[in-house]
Amino acid sequence: MPDVHSLVNEFVIKLKKRQIEGSKTTAKLTAELLRSFISQLRLPHSNQAGALIDAVKEVGEKLITAKPVELAVGNVVRRVLHIIREEDLSITNAAVGGLNLASESDDDDGNDEYDHPVLSASAVAAAARNALRPPSLQTLLDDIPHAAATPHTSSSGDDSEGKSKSADSLRRKLKHDVIEAVNELIQEISTCHEQIAEQAVEHIHHNEVILTLGSSQTVKEFLLAAKEKNRSFRVFVAEGAPRYQGHAFAKELASRGLQTTVITDSAVFAMISHVNMVIVGAHAVMANGGVIAPVGLNMVALAAKRHAVPFVVLSGVHKLCPLYPHNPEVLLNELKSPSELLDFGEFSDCLDFGSGSGSPLIHVVNPAFDYVPPDLVSLFITDTGGHNPSYIYRLIADFYSPDDLVVQRKSAS
Repeated sequence: MPDVHSLVNEFVIKLKKRQIEGSKTTAKLTAELLRSFISQLRLPHSNQAGALIDAVKEVGEKLITAKPVELAVGNVVRRVLHIIREEDLSITNAAVGGLNLASESDDDDGNDEYDHPVLSASAVAAAARNALRPPSLQTLLDDIPHAAATPHTSSSGDDSEGKSKSADSLRRKLKHDVIEAVNELIQEISTCHEQIAEQAVEHIHHNEVILTLGSSQTVKEFLLAAKEKNRSFRVFVAEGAPRYQGHAFAKELASRGLQTTVITDSAVFAMISHVNMVIVGAHAVMANGGVIAPVGLNMVALAAKRHAVPFVVLSGVHKLCPLYPHNPEVLLNELKSPSELLDFGEFSDCLDFGSGSGSPLIHVVNPAFDYVPPDLVSLFITDTGGHNPSYIYRLIADFYSPDDLVVQRKSAS
């Protein structure tokens, strides 16, 4: 098995070189890397959760720094940190319940306190806070009760070997539970398109006209799922300049039997009055319900708002970012190559290459993303269902811990 640190370094290099593209692919590979890292990590005898959190934060900080604009990397790192805290809290609650059972027993021999894991004051306080925190609808729907912990029994003989096995078992249990939860996260990311597409028939109806921009795998699966349910509708595809990904997207939809019309981005306002619904993908969904999306979508959202056309965003849960657009950790945009806009050969005599020439120069700016504020979004459709923009913060509270918003390992001091 290759060294896990080598795997981390290789993944960092791939992120820096932009060899991994797409939020879903990046999120899945990040989760798989963290799973390998956790499985090979040796935990200390005490404060295992704290050591595991510090180690994951150290790796996560490297991954996020390698490609800050890919917010899915930070999202997955924070999800894994939240998983560690939740699994540690679950073990703590079980241990507290075991202590309560032991205190009520009549056959204590005075040494039972050594048979139970040592619980810090912070862990007990966290367990109490968790018991008092009101659950959200999402957690109530998704909650699967854990198997009841087996009550601890003590023997009158020498049980030092049993104590050692119990401590070792608890160490293995934390890693095992965390890895199992990360496996579920990977499965969730892998099936997000299918989970979102299953809801298509609830939103797309006969003889409707759907507008989208550029290319999105999530949108494609959503539209094709509606067609498979015998929905007859037309799709307007804005071409998505300057990369014109809408051309290939429209060709693929047409090859699958969908009525498809390609329009220029500048024609969106002219055509929006013929549209029943705008359906688009997202690069990331921020904590305030705003969307970081391919460039040009802000214009589409404004046109939809002006003509009272629903603006629907499809997004996997792994794209929910617990940060706000104004947070300094958020890099909202990325500049692409100017060659997508202007031909270097034709404009080489007047392009600004930083040479310091005194002649008039053309500066080329080619941003990759737009920011769509929450008031322009009508509905989010995720793999957990449909949600209003005002509910995004509650979803984020279920998946992330406030202690992990800034992924940075504590200094040694």
